Amino acid sequence: MFAALGVPVYDADSRTKGLYGSDPELLASLQSILGQDLVRDGVLDRQYMASRIFSDRDILSRVEAVVFPRVLRDFMAWKNAREMEVAAGSGGNAGFVIMESALYLEKPALAGSADKVLTVVCPVETRVERVMVRSGMTRAQVLERMSNQWSDARRISLSDFTVVSDFSHPLLPQVYDIYLKMNV
Repeated sequence: MFAALGVPVYDADSRTKGLYGSDPELLASLQSILGQDLVRDGVLDRQYMASRIFSDRDILSRVEAVVFPRVLRDFMAWKNAREMEVAAGSGGNAGFVIMESALYLEKPALAGSADKVLTVVCPVETRVERVMVRSGMTRAQVLERMSNQWSDARRISLSDFTVVSDFSHPLLPQVYDIYLKMNV
């Protein structure tokens, strides 16, 4: 919705997956943590990676210590490019950019890269169903991953804005209100 309003949006998840394929140093660092089976035919095996990191918190922490600083560097380069586009008159009309990251608050490596934080919340069952449909994961796999994440209450307490996505609260007015507040 923010992109439809002209706000440049950095999708951290997609960009991270892109880094796995374009950053040989990152791939080598991940292989040193997760083993040679991580790469098959020159491509990172995300299923193998997930099986290793989501069952061992120590490995997860080591992987994140490598991945998140690279994501932050990529975001900052992306943000600087958007700012240059705006200065040149071709970057849209929004006075801000968004980093979409489900884990922003939980990752110290990303701290300080945002001026404001927006949290989107929805009922747990809705979240589980959405992830299962999107990823093909089982309910148990989704719940295991969610067990590594912060509660909504904790994220809300650290956020400047909250959007409720529960089929009862219309999304567009919530998003537009935030857009207006940020574009002052």
